[in-house]
Amino acid sequence: MSLLHALIVGLIQGLTEFIPVSSSGHLVLAQSLLGIDQPGITFEVVLHFGTLASVFWVFWKDIISLIKAAFTFPKVLLKTPDFDTLKYKQERYFIILLIIATIVTAGIGLAFEDFFKGAYSNVTMVGFMLLVTGGILFLTSIVKPKDKGIEKMKVKDSILVGLFQSFAIFPGISRSGSTIAGAIFSGLNRETAIRFSFILSIPAILGATLLELIDALKLGFEKDLILPYIVGFLVAAISGIVAIKWLVSILNRGKLYYFSFYCWVVGITVLVLAAF
Repeated sequence: MSLLHALIVGLIQGLTEFIPVSSSGHLVLAQSLLGIDQPGITFEVVLHFGTLASVFWVFWKDIISLIKAAFTFPKVLLKTPDFDTLKYKQERYFIILLIIATIVTAGIGLAFEDFFKGAYSNVTMVGFMLLVTGGILFLTSIVKPKDKGIEKMKVKDSILVGLFQSFAIFPGISRSGSTIAGAIFSGLNRETAIRFSFILSIPAILGATLLELIDALKLGFEKDLILPYIVGFLVAAISGIVAIKWLVSILNRGKLYYFSFYCWVVGITVLVLAAF
C-alpha cells in the first residue's frame, strides 16, 4: 500500500463517515469505479480508530460528563446515603437512551448480517441506496424540528433512531444522515439530534472495529505498512474533525437537505455506469 493510497482512503473514510453521503458506499465506489484496491482489515481498523478519534476530539466535554455519570449508576441503584440523585441525572438518562438505540441497531445488524454483507459486492445496490439516503435527507427539510431536548426524549425516540442507524449497514445509506434524520423525525431539536447522533456513533463504530480487530490480530500486520497506517489514521481523524464541524454548522442552519442533491446525482450516475 502506497502513502497516496493511504491518504486517499483515509480522506474518503474521514469525510464521508460524518458527512451524510455514506462512507461505506463511497469506499465501495472507489474500489469498483476508480480501481482503488480494497484496504486490508488491519487498515480498516486503523481508519475506524481515526474516525473515533474525531468524535472524541469534538465532543470530549459531553463524553467526559457521560463517563462521570456512568460511575454514579451503582450509587443510584444502591441508594447510597448522602448521594445527590439529581447530579448527572440527565446524563444517566442519555446513557440509557444510547444503550437502547445501540441494542436495536446491533440486534438488526446481527439478525441480517449475511444479507447485509452480500450488498457490499453490489454496486447497483450502492447506487440505489444513495438515492434512498437522498430521500431521507430531503425529508428533513419538510419535517420541522421541535424543541425536544434529552430530558423530553422518550424510549420510543431512541428506538426509532436506533432503527434508522441499522439502515446504515447497507452501503450507500449514511449513518450520520439517517440517525440525525431519525432524531429530527422524532421531534428532537437540532442540537440534541447532533449530540445524540454523533455520540451514538461511538458504540456503533467501536463495536464494528472490535470485531474487525479480532480478525486483524489473527492475521497480524506488516511492519512495512506502519507508515501508511499512521498516515491513514491521521488523515481520517483530521478530515473527520473538519467534516463534523462543517456538518454541525450546516445542520444548525437547517440545510441538511443540501446533501440530498449530491446523493441523487451520484446515485443516478452509479446506476447508469453499472448498467453499461
